[in-house]
Amino acid sequence: MKNKKRMLSLALGFTMLATAVLSGCSGGTNQSSEDNSSKEPTYGGSVVVGVQQDIDSLDPHKATAAGTKEILFNIFEGLVKPDENGNLINAVASDYTLSDDGLVYTFTIRDGIKFHNGNAVTVNDVKYSLERASGLLDGTALIGALKTLKSVEIVDDKTVKVTTSKASAELIYSLTVAIIPDGSGEQEASQPIGTGPFKFVSYTPQQNIVLEKNADYWQNGLPYLDEVTFKIVTSSDTALLELQGGSIDVYPYLTDSQKAEIQGTFNVKSATSDVVQALFLNNAEAPFDNEKVRQAVNYALDKDSINGFVSGGNGEIISSAMLPTLKNYYVDLNSTYGNTANVEKAKQLLSEAGYPNGFDMTITVPSSYEFHMETAEVVVEQLKAVGINAKIDGIEWSSWLSDVYSGRKYQSTICGLTCDMTPSYLLNRFVSNASKNFINFNSAKFDEIYAKTLTTTNQTDIDGYYKELQKILCDEAGSAFIQACPLTIAINKKLDGYKFYPVYVQDMSTVYFTK
Repeated sequence: MKNKKRMLSLALGFTMLATAVLSGCSGGTNQSSEDNSSKEPTYGGSVVVGVQQDIDSLDPHKATAAGTKEILFNIFEGLVKPDENGNLINAVASDYTLSDDGLVYTFTIRDGIKFHNGNAVTVNDVKYSLERASGLLDGTALIGALKTLKSVEIVDDKTVKVTTSKASAELIYSLTVAIIPDGSGEQEASQPIGTGPFKFVSYTPQQNIVLEKNADYWQNGLPYLDEVTFKIVTSSDTALLELQGGSIDVYPYLTDSQKAEIQGTFNVKSATSDVVQALFLNNAEAPFDNEKVRQAVNYALDKDSINGFVSGGNGEIISSAMLPTLKNYYVDLNSTYGNTANVEKAKQLLSEAGYPNGFDMTITVPSSYEFHMETAEVVVEQLKAVGINAKIDGIEWSSWLSDVYSGRKYQSTICGLTCDMTPSYLLNRFVSNASKNFINFNSAKFDEIYAKTLTTTNQTDIDGYYKELQKILCDEAGSAFIQACPLTIAINKKLDGYKFYPVYVQDMSTVYFTK
């Protein structure tokens, strides 16, 4: 056994990954109308955070939506957890080691750590949580990345040994999976119990989720706030009014136009997010079952104009499913279709595909996301130039999840895909038989290359495979990728301590009122 630093040696490029993710976050256009950094923090108080969607599950092993996970980050923790710098820090575990062959992790449970019900966390809780999430408990893996776990063994009352079927530099990032009380799985959806800085108080569907301070939290001095309410505001216009009226203190999803309206009355900060935005095309539905049609759509888009109009020029143009901040893995493919519209090329491809006069299409958009709605409006106008008549169908988030994401009953949609701290997270969903492949992308070549990423631990080879996958997805026009979105947040001027993360979370444990 060697110290956990061995993990960085095995990962090779993952040391650089953390740095790359950090640069994408703190290297964004962090700006504020007022700098509170020199002001002294206080304890106490309550804060209302506006969120754009209702949750899909309080059970951390079953939650799918990024908007749910950003809230649950405050309630649950894994053996390790991400910090704002893109690094993993110990959480429920106080330490871990990795065997020389990369197959066995041995975790030491933190002394004195408690669940929100007051019970001490035990090795039985860890074993249960990992077995439930990986499918070792009942054969149903709730978190696909953990399917490679072979066994979870209790060594003693403080130590758990986790054995995997193959060495992987990415597995440790999936061991952020929530640790919950032994046997509590079925209760988590109604009464979630974790080890995080805040405890669950109540949930009112379509209204709010209320959390209170965990006085027994293991990180000394945190959290500062007594209560946090995540208020579900499905209309961006309503959110803006509530910000201006003082009923929301924090709102993390401002468009460029909204930013201009509240600049000066709120602290406004921005950074590059972990969200890949695209006009996603259902490859199983006509006319997008035709590769030339999908390519034509790509040529028809003027991404520079979209970025300028919706993002104030702060987005990063992309042409496949990877974040530019993941520098070891990202490949710039923007020259494939160009950042400005090529109307003649788009018309040529449409004619070759049998649509010389264009066609009608529907873009289904979750209406609570003003950023995506504004993007859709620009896209509709751009598509007209090549004869494509698009209409926008704005639907509720719950309907989007059930009809578009799960049911795949749509033609096209504009939304964002979030990333975790691994490059595979954005790409594995496009494997033909992947449950998350909501665009129904079907490429034998893509499947073949992705399979190779699972059978090697050579980081140089893995880097190359990920770049090949991006190129296949781009060349075959799985969808029309647009930009890595900026994240612009409005914060009450009395608050400070908000941190940007390289993953999609709202960490309220470090937020405080200033004196």
